Amino acid sequence: MAKKILIVDDSALMRRVISDIINSDERFTVEDTAKDGLEGLDKITKSGNRFDVILLDINMPRMNGLELMAELSKLRVRTPVIIVSTLAKDGADETIKALELGAFDFVTKPGSFAGMKSDDLKADLIAKVAAACHLAPKKSVAKPAVVTPVKPEVFIPKSRPARTNGKTLIALACSTGGPKALQTVMPMLPEKLNAAMLIVQHMPEGFTLSLCERLNEMSVVNIKEAADGDILRKDQVYLAKGGFQMKFKESASGNFLSLTKDPPRGGLRPCADIMYESLVGSAYEKIVCVVLTGMGADGTSGIRQLKETNNVYVIAQDEPTCVVYGMPRAIYEAGLVDEVKPLDQIADAIARATGVR
Repeated sequence: MAKKILIVDDSALMRRVISDIINSDERFTVEDTAKDGLEGLDKITKSGNRFDVILLDINMPRMNGLELMAELSKLRVRTPVIIVSTLAKDGADETIKALELGAFDFVTKPGSFAGMKSDDLKADLIAKVAAACHLAPKKSVAKPAVVTPVKPEVFIPKSRPARTNGKTLIALACSTGGPKALQTVMPMLPEKLNAAMLIVQHMPEGFTLSLCERLNEMSVVNIKEAADGDILRKDQVYLAKGGFQMKFKESASGNFLSLTKDPPRGGLRPCADIMYESLVGSAYEKIVCVVLTGMGADGTSGIRQLKETNNVYVIAQDEPTCVVYGMPRAIYEAGLVDEVKPLDQIADAIARATGVR
């Protein structure tokens, strides 16, 4: 039976375009639409839980998306909400707030009708609706082994680094559910990490600064959006800038970050595999890799390569606390994980791995 979708958007054109995208996949059907949050709230509360996913605009008359999210939270409505938002800065701030209020994920709404017709938007929206419905990606439907738990491999690294600078680095990756997960992990980290920390959160350009500012407000550790040429400093957290690939570089004057507009890999920019691969053979004595909630398997290939050359300790989020158990599952089943922890214990595991607890 097709999953039932509710679209809440004040634009009749957007409601029609989004409906066409959703209805193009036989797994879903647009069950109803609403022109603002108030009408949406009425339809949700009277629906008898018939909607499987809600697609929600933010800027609407009478009741906006954030107000609707707050009402749904009060009413304990658990239907997954995907925000369909513009890329403007104000929209970015509001989108981060929506994720705090419990939104499953978001899709950026292009500024033109032509953009709404793009294949990339269609693929992104369909993939996130499928994830919210706990459906496997279409390409995996015929391959049950991909989505069925398996005994993890035993990974044996081939070599260890011949040089070391005696320092530790933390490198974290996350995707769907990541912003809210980071809002649990980062405030629980100590001010002194005894290491620099890199974070790749899958987000488009224009959103990571808002997320970074919010995380920094909530935390005692210093968190900044990464910039090209940033020198890596102990006890500083660098969040990859949306729309850029973040790579680690070594030089005689210090380790630093390179941000480039290199092509997306697997549709991802930033991509965690690219970050991890850039650390291969680096002089760090220890690299603590952390993989949190997210769709797909980004990070697995990069960490596998990194374990061939470096002393790496891998922490993965457990399945019950993940919004989407994709990235942690992939790295676990590849036999690369040293420790599996629920979300509220990840920060402590990081601190212990770096030796500050």
